[in-house]
Amino acid sequence: MRFILRISIAVVAVVVFAAAAGTFVPRPLFALDRSGSSAETRRILLLSNPIHTDIVIPLDEETRADYAFLEASGIPIADPVAQWLVLGWGGRAFYLETPTWSDLKPMPVFRALTIDRSVMHVDVAGSMDETHPAIRSFNMRPAEFQTLSNFIKASFVRDRGEIVAIPDAGYGVYDQFFEAHGSFNALLGCNTWTAQALRSAGIRTGWWNPLPQTLGLSLRLFN
Repeated sequence: MRFILRISIAVVAVVVFAAAAGTFVPRPLFALDRSGSSAETRRILLLSNPIHTDIVIPLDEETRADYAFLEASGIPIADPVAQWLVLGWGGRAFYLETPTWSDLKPMPVFRALTIDRSVMHVDVAGSMDETHPAIRSFNMRPAEFQTLSNFIKASFVRDRGEIVAIPDAGYGVYDQFFEAHGSFNALLGCNTWTAQALRSAGIRTGWWNPLPQTLGLSLRLFN
């Protein structure tokens, strides 16, 4: 019994240390020079809930053209009412089978805590209140924004050049799930994907951010 207790305490200590180090050790370790001469910036949003984060990019003439490949799957990119494109990466079972907390079931939770296939979730939104505590905004230079966009688009699985929609998978009328690259697990999940996407565009995060709360704190600390 004492041996089991010691092992349990050691595991908890390792997890706490890893979470702390992952939050308070920046990645990259040294800040990049983001003081370019261009005065033009592109604004993106980070949308958070207690367990998940989405990247939200503005829908304008350029991004509507860049993401026109989503139209064939029912995402109304060209609709002038749509002002933002909401994109997230996550575990297939949990993402598809848990649209609300009341839909929570044991098997998707088990898959999320072990290993699962990944999917991309895409939705559109109208105006958004950027003062809401669940929303954080960033200004990026055009080259940084394009790097972020390229990272997101590369996350979609393609078959003969076309993204692969998952049939009858979505929470509402205008959103859709797609096959994605990578495997989901508790250590490398939706929030570490978000952090990696932001880092690709020069935004510093913590070294390891498995939760929205640790990602949010590291973003405040290092940016």
